[in-house]
Amino acid sequence: MRYTLFAGQRDAIILLARILLMILFLLSGWSKLTGFEGTVSYFTSIGAPAPTLAAAIAVIMEFFVAIVLILGFYTRPLAMLFALFVVGTAMIGHPFWDMVEPARSANMTQFFKNMSIVGGLLLLAVTGAGRFSLDRR
Repeated sequence: MRYTLFAGQRDAIILLARILLMILFLLSGWSKLTGFEGTVSYFTSIGAPAPTLAAAIAVIMEFFVAIVLILGFYTRPLAMLFALFVVGTAMIGHPFWDMVEPARSANMTQFFKNMSIVGGLLLLAVTGAGRFSLDRR
């Protein structure tokens, strides 16, 4: 027997999930886009490889791909790509295993927040975008 508590709202809930998963990235991506030089400087300071390229990739993923995922276009492959991106940013941006307190605790929280987002993205890759999406048009 299937559990159908929210069956009638499935597509609306998937749309809400897409928006909630991407809103953080959309805001962050806009900030990176409008302050691109500062983003490159920050990436340089944390030792990101190829900081200008990394900043460009971050803007593309966090702003443009986030919009596409909210709209529900190519949702399954882009959700998988975004999950890989989030794992990479967690590894580069929040290496708590190399830190001491209090930075260790703060970065461990951020790292596992990213892993939680990866979980949501993997679920989105499996479920698809639902009816309220460009994928369904």
